[in-house]
Order: sequence, then C-alpha cells, then structure tokens
Amino acid sequence: MRLSLYFIRNFTSPFPFVLAPYSCNYSLPLWEGWGGVLSFPISVLRFPFLPPMEPLSLHILGCGSAKPTLRHQPSSQILELRGKYYMIDCGEGVQTTMQRLGLGMLKIGHIFISHNHGDHVFGLPGLISTMALLGRTAQLHIHAPEEVEDFLNVVLKTYCEGMDYEVHFHPVRTREHYLIYEDRSTEVWSIPLNHRVPCAGFLFREKQALPHIRREMIEAFNIPVSQINNIKAGASWQTEDGTVIPHEKLTTPATPARSYAYCSDTRYCPKVAKMVQGVNLLYHEATFPHDMLVQAQKTMHTTALEAANVAKEANAGKLVIGHYSARIKDEQSMLKEAKSVFTNVILAQEGLKIDII
Repeated sequence: MRLSLYFIRNFTSPFPFVLAPYSCNYSLPLWEGWGGVLSFPISVLRFPFLPPMEPLSLHILGCGSAKPTLRHQPSSQILELRGKYYMIDCGEGVQTTMQRLGLGMLKIGHIFISHNHGDHVFGLPGLISTMALLGRTAQLHIHAPEEVEDFLNVVLKTYCEGMDYEVHFHPVRTREHYLIYEDRSTEVWSIPLNHRVPCAGFLFREKQALPHIRREMIEAFNIPVSQINNIKAGASWQTEDGTVIPHEKLTTPATPARSYAYCSDTRYCPKVAKMVQGVNLLYHEATFPHDMLVQAQKTMHTTALEAANVAKEANAGKLVIGHYSARIKDEQSMLKEAKSVFTNVILAQEGLKIDII
C-alpha cells in the first residue's frame, strides 16, 4: 500500500500548506500550530509517500560474558519484527531487564540458543516458569544445539510440571548452514561457529515483500480492488480499449528486505562473512581486545579487531560488538580498535535499541 498526502493551500493560515492523509489507515502527527485540515482548500497537490516499514528492532538485554559483573548482564537479545519477539540466548537476569525496558515476555514465541554454556542458558528456568505464572497458553519453541535438550528437560521436569502451555525443542545442527525456521515474514538460518562446545549463530532474514501499487494508476485506469494483489504479484492490466499497462508502470519497487546476524561465541572464522554477506546489522562477539589475542585463541573467542574484519568482509551495514570479558574496563578502546578496520561500529549496552533499516 502507498500513502498519499495532500498539501492543502489555505490563505487564512500563516502556514501556506498543511498536510492531510488521503484514504489511509496510518496515524500521522501534525505539527502543533498547523491546526489540522481546514475546510476551505484553495488548491490541492497530491504527493505520494511509501508507507512506513514494519519495525525491525534489536533490543540488547545483556552483553557480558561468563563472569558476572556490575556493569553487564549475561548474553541475551530480543529481535522485534512485526509485533513478534524472537529471543536470542537467555542469560541470567532477562526477566528484570525486559520489565525495565517494557518488553512483554508473553510476546516471545521462539527462543534461539547458541550453545550450552551457562551465561547463555541460565535465564531459561525462570523465564519459562514466569511465563506460566503469567497465564501463557501458546506454545513456546526453543531452537538450540542438541546438548541443550538435556538441560531443558531437567528444568521442565523439576520446575515446570503442570504448566498450561507446551515447550517444544528443535535441535540445531551446528556444523551446517541451513534454514532452521520460517514463517510468513521471516527466515532463520544457522551459522556454524567454532567454540569449545557445539555452537551456532543465527541469521534472520525478512522475506521479500511484494511491490507497492501506485494509487494514481488505480484511479487513472479504474483498476478494481480485487486485482491489486494480482498486479503486485506481477500481472499487467488491460483497459477497456485493449491497452495493456505493464506491471512495472503500475507499481514501485518493494521495500528491500532487511537482515540481522548474531555470532556468539566463536573464535575468528573468516567463512562466517560469506554466510552473512550483505547483512544489514551484524552482532559479533568481541570478548577481548587484540592485545589479548593469545587469551582469545586459548578460550576460542574473538577480538574486537577480528570482529571488525568479519564485518568488513561481509559488507555488513553496521556492526555491534559485545560479550565483553569481565577483565575489560575500557570498552571504548575496543570500539576504537574495531573502527580502525570497519567504521560503522556500535558498542552493545544493556537497554540499547537498534532499529534495522
């Protein structure tokens, strides 16, 4: 759907034009003092706008590593897409952080766990239990390496018997890059990572939307509503006199699909860049600065410099680094290090919201 706005000329107002939406369901704020749409338009100029994109936002719940600190929570994120919440990793403290940020726990339909280390799974028992206390009835799906299933079964048997909702476990093959989940709007792909235990990252891709229909063409050629979806899907239109109006003239290109990749925990893996090529936003662990490369290699983690190299090779739009070691006191130095290779870098922080556009 396109959005048309009227620029309405009003000679009695100190402002020469005001905006009014034309036949749309979108809520548009008007600047205070414009007074809305007046009843005496002298001239009307129509100007087409594309509708706003559905929100695709990343919420950082935790960006620390294994050892707890007062500065950071263990790893967890919420990816918000079209009113759905996809949780990625579930370290301790996620419930209080979500409440503090105003994120509803019951909106989570799928949880994606990268690997079976405590700083990525210890939030699951409390979260699953609290969802039951909140009256959840919808199924909850957990996608994770098979090693997580034993831990989950203990949690469900010990703390969560008699719940009014079901928890379904979906094993993720950590050595393959493949489609692990899809719905009407989203695909999720696994990203094989290299850590001390089987580990996978996740690539979230929007499915490509159909082109936008041009409202002026609908009116110009009297196209019935019943044919709009056919035209979006690629059909042309034939007028009463037999003239064929091509699909390309009737539509404008669809809004480009967006993508997000999550890569934690892993040692430096150049092949990851190929799997996330062109991603809009990349989260890559940067547990250590590069002057601690030996420690990073020993623990099978990545440095800030190496994370930036992955982003550069992937032609990513933006890089977020996190999973900071408790030893790190100055994260700004890691940011500077990463920016020496890839300029568009953000430091993850609890409560940070990033809109992916």
